[in-house]
Amino acid sequence: MTFSSDVLTLNLAGPVATLWLDRGEKRNALGGAFWHDLPLAVKAIGEDPSIRVLVVAAKGPHFCVGLDLTEFGGGLLSAEETSSRATSNARTYDAVRAMQNSVTSLGELPVPVIAAVHGCCIGGGVDLITACDIRLASGDALFSVREAKVAIVADLGTLQRLPRILSAGHVAELAFSAKDIDAARAAALGLVNSVHGTGPEDVLAAAYELATQIAANSPIAVKGTKAVLAANDGRTVDEGLDFVARWNTMYLQSNDLREALSAFVERRAPVFNGD
Repeated sequence: MTFSSDVLTLNLAGPVATLWLDRGEKRNALGGAFWHDLPLAVKAIGEDPSIRVLVVAAKGPHFCVGLDLTEFGGGLLSAEETSSRATSNARTYDAVRAMQNSVTSLGELPVPVIAAVHGCCIGGGVDLITACDIRLASGDALFSVREAKVAIVADLGTLQRLPRILSAGHVAELAFSAKDIDAARAAALGLVNSVHGTGPEDVLAAAYELATQIAANSPIAVKGTKAVLAANDGRTVDEGLDFVARWNTMYLQSNDLREALSAFVERRAPVFNGD
């Protein structure tokens, strides 16, 4: 696995990879380098068959404070001053679509993705964690769909993915008000699965414990489960059942299944190789 970035760091420990937001001095504000490098990191992870689970975490006191407005705002004003409105609009559209695709690449990883959130998770940070499969938080975490306060409509995935996580009323409340909610409220709403301790060490420990549990299972079955869950979107129950029936038809003869049956008969823990 080869990957390098000035704003992201990728570490591998056995079957669990960690993608670090590594711009702590800027509170992990999301600038151009992040949007360019995230799909490259995702590609490196997806091409490494040894990786069974990804943890997304952050260095510094905050998970992510959202878009780097100093960079984004400067570019926007400059475009308006030097270009026609049509040209400026086209550039803005292309830039937004590129950032959307960057976040989507994370959501399309075939392996489970766990977000370990501490400190502030604002705006683009919420876009990022809603693309993850599981979200854990430390007790000091704070969440905000902040865009309405800065005269932007959230456009990087929150308004599309959050309704799959929260009820419509809660989505509307968070998006319209741009209010801050603490970790306890986020857990009560279902934005995060659980809250752990008071800081990054606590939530990271919980994330790695969960990742280790997931990685111990058959990677074929885990990837298949993620694929089937994703395939349910826009399908009827019967169509979803047909999809999983076809999936299992392809993979029920796996060596992992044979290993599971052998381990059961021999009363031992199975060791899955993902084939």
